[in-house]
Amino acid sequence: MAGDNMLHAEVRQTEGLTFVARGPSNHWVVLDTSESGGGHGAGSNPMELLLMALGGCTGMDIVSILAKMKESYMGFRVELSGERAEEHPHRFTRIYVDYYLTSDSVLTDNVAKAIRLSAEKYCSVGGTLVPGVALVHRYHIIRGAGEETGEVV
Repeated sequence: MAGDNMLHAEVRQTEGLTFVARGPSNHWVVLDTSESGGGHGAGSNPMELLLMALGGCTGMDIVSILAKMKESYMGFRVELSGERAEEHPHRFTRIYVDYYLTSDSVLTDNVAKAIRLSAEKYCSVGGTLVPGVALVHRYHIIRGAGEETGEVV
């Protein structure tokens, strides 16, 4: 049943609302919810993991693309914030993806191009979420002279 285009994951209950999960890489991840939500607070909840998956996917794209462009930077991180619907199933309706690069030399146009390529072509997690979830991509380039910000559509 599993073809080359199929990905498999296993999720096991350990106790109450605590689960462990693994995929083909064979790395276990702990999922849980807060104590107030009936869990033990022993791991990230599924919606947090979705944000982390998107951040990791697009972050790896950006780092790879900037390396191919021979751009250098001293620091890079992605911060994500998701707006959720008030009604069940409380899905994400909008996710803000903020890219922070520390560099005095990186070209702004190359940062925007890398983000655009990730958003429109390479990031499979983002591609899975769109069009049901609005993704807003913003960059913040921290330079010695201050911060340069912008939004990539």
